[in-house]
Amino acid sequence: MRDYVEIGIGREARKTYSLNDLTVLPTRRTRSSKDVDTSWNIDAYSFQIPIISHPTDALGSPEFVIEMDRQGGMGVLNAEGILARHEDFDAAVGQVIAACQDEFGGFDFASPRAIAKLQELHAAPLNEELLAQRIAQVRESGATVAVRISPQRARDLAPVVIKAGAELLFIQGTMISAEHVAQSGEPLDLKEFIGSLDVPVIVGGVSDYNTAMHLMRTGAVGIIVGSGTNTNGQALGIEPAMATAIADVAAARRDYLDETGGRYVHIIADGEIYSSGNMVTAIACGADAVILGSPLAGAQEAPGQGLYWPSTAAHPRFPRGLVEPAIGPVSEDDATRPSLEKILHGPSTDAMGTQNFVGGLRRALAKCGYADLKSFQKVELAFRFGI
Repeated sequence: MRDYVEIGIGREARKTYSLNDLTVLPTRRTRSSKDVDTSWNIDAYSFQIPIISHPTDALGSPEFVIEMDRQGGMGVLNAEGILARHEDFDAAVGQVIAACQDEFGGFDFASPRAIAKLQELHAAPLNEELLAQRIAQVRESGATVAVRISPQRARDLAPVVIKAGAELLFIQGTMISAEHVAQSGEPLDLKEFIGSLDVPVIVGGVSDYNTAMHLMRTGAVGIIVGSGTNTNGQALGIEPAMATAIADVAAARRDYLDETGGRYVHIIADGEIYSSGNMVTAIACGADAVILGSPLAGAQEAPGQGLYWPSTAAHPRFPRGLVEPAIGPVSEDDATRPSLEKILHGPSTDAMGTQNFVGGLRRALAKCGYADLKSFQKVELAFRFGI
């Protein structure tokens, strides 16, 4: 039963839960973490770990995406980012980093100058030939090619990225619906659109049962829950609690599974995931995989050099993201930043779960007695009252 509280005369609000509000309970027999399977499959594509990098220029260079694949996860290119607009990608990202520096040579994080620089860089025209080159670079490495486009530009860009070699298509915004309506132009009917494509499509973000059910009926193979790390709460008053959102979308998946006689749609959590413990709780609530942003940005291989910003930070009129330090032990010195391998697989030197994400996941499953990710979605959860 849903829990509602009265917030005033004639007005109620549903009580919801964030990932930090919950804990998993080890109520079954334990097993060795070496016997735990963390692999994940979506459509015809298999990955050793259920971790996807957020499609932002702070993470989305072809080199970083290739390294993500080498480490067993999925990297995603942002088709509308700096990498598709500027030939010298590293120099362009360097301008964002320089815009964070204050007059004394230190860093002024969350600086409006950095947002203004992002907007300036994204104002350059999108170069489809350059975008195709970036995609080809990933494809030639043998890595799975996943590319993100926005709902607003899906019609124009989907054929471009698919022709260039995209194997998985993300149609991703901070909030999305099955039919995007605009005053100018024809509405984007995702069911019709996805049906016309030759590649599997992942769509999001969503936070409620009804929208998730509608999107599952479009033929998408995956649904993104949440909208990553951004300032939607401050700027729009929209910031759904992730544990409840994942559970609600998982309920929609169960009903859709019955409705279709067995078609399974994957749930990908994108938000409130700052540590391996958050990732564990997200999967326990019903997610099949998670999207990591800031925790990966501290890696040596990350183009943001220890800084992170979401793709929404570059919106030309209403940015909803900050340029800020990556989560975890981060150094301004490239040589002392942890490698992506260390962040994902360890060994860790941080006790707060910001390194060795996969090791944390393995140990959680093992201590609760589960052998794989799907079965772990049945683990008992408890609310940590008062946190």
